[in-house]
Amino acid sequence: MRTRLGQKINAKLEHMFPERRVFLKSDTDTRFIRVRPMMQLVAFTGSAMLVAWAIVATAIILMDSIGSGNFREQAKRDQRTYQSRLNEISSQRDSRAVEAVAAQNRFNAALAQISVMQSELLNSETHRRELETGIEVIQLTLRGTMKDRELARGQVAELQSQVNSGEAGTSLASAGGSAPMDFVAEALAKTAAERDQVVRDAQDALLRADEMAQQIAIMKDQNDQIFRQLEEAMTVSVTPLDKMFRAAGMPTERIIEQVRRGYSGQGGPLTPLSFSTRGEEASADALRANKLLNQMDRLNLYRIAAQKAPFANPVKAAFRFTSKFGPRRDPKTGGRRMHKGVDFAAPNGTPLYATADGVVTHAGWSSGYGRLVKIQHEFGIETRYAHMSKLRAKVGQRVSRGDRIGDMGASGRVTGVHLHYEVRVGGKAVNPMIYIKAANDVF
Repeated sequence: MRTRLGQKINAKLEHMFPERRVFLKSDTDTRFIRVRPMMQLVAFTGSAMLVAWAIVATAIILMDSIGSGNFREQAKRDQRTYQSRLNEISSQRDSRAVEAVAAQNRFNAALAQISVMQSELLNSETHRRELETGIEVIQLTLRGTMKDRELARGQVAELQSQVNSGEAGTSLASAGGSAPMDFVAEALAKTAAERDQVVRDAQDALLRADEMAQQIAIMKDQNDQIFRQLEEAMTVSVTPLDKMFRAAGMPTERIIEQVRRGYSGQGGPLTPLSFSTRGEEASADALRANKLLNQMDRLNLYRIAAQKAPFANPVKAAFRFTSKFGPRRDPKTGGRRMHKGVDFAAPNGTPLYATADGVVTHAGWSSGYGRLVKIQHEFGIETRYAHMSKLRAKVGQRVSRGDRIGDMGASGRVTGVHLHYEVRVGGKAVNPMIYIKAANDVF
């Protein structure tokens, strides 16, 4: 059976691929190579597979080329869209910066107005206390005058009763003869004049008391208006600062207490203010004034704390963000890595500034960071400024917010000129945009 099947297959192959001979002739001899049907089938199959592979490979290359062209076009479109979006964000940032400057000016003007209002409030409080003391003296005098008037009225009534009954004449006659009646009349007239004078003095005192009461009412209205303006100014000033610290995830009460401990010297700029109540129970106005003064003290503490935390942008010139905080594709190796800061791209040599008051703890080369500056701030916060082209700060130097600490460059492990900016709290990297955005919402 197998032999018969094999014979049929060979006969079919001989029909399709007849046996061929390839002659090789030399000068002295002639030889040939017999190409059997099976060998021809193998060669034909191999050639067909090679041609098929070439066709498939060519198709793949063409499709890849077409796909790459479409991808490049899409990438260019995405890049144009991204660039327009960045330009729009940059213009928005510039407008926000202008608004921040205007808000800061309004804030400073409000503080100046608060200082003036505070002086007026203290002066009005002193004047009010003087008026209250004057009213107390007038009331005491008035009570004494009324008492003397009642005593004089009693004496006049007694003399009149004696004159009417004749007892006065009898007593005067028994004392040494007949007393002139004009003496009695003079005494009565003098007593009546004193009574009328007492009445006039009492009426004048009542009029002065009414005038002083009106003045006190007017001053109370003025004080209430001043209080309302101060309370509104405190709300406008303190609330955004408190929101800024909370948005940055900073515990406001602990920070305020820490700043207060650092500025608690007697006579210092942050000594708490209060009205003296002279050992008396504090009035509603005194409590209200003390509350305002405590809010002003809190406002000053917030401003000091804001200077010590990195609520600012390290780049003031035109720039664009090229990488955000968090996991990203490594620009060198292509793998996934944690990016512990944000990147600002700008021309080489762009000035870089400290974002808060602090002390420089490192200024030099640091492996992949290149030329690096580290600044230690209050509340356990550290900022890092990497890849600089030139350092303008030294270790141990105390810097303030806005001081220039270096120039933007491309030192270290980079793909181009930019600033790598980090914020670390307790040694742990946090998103710097939290602080930058919180500051933009206030300043």
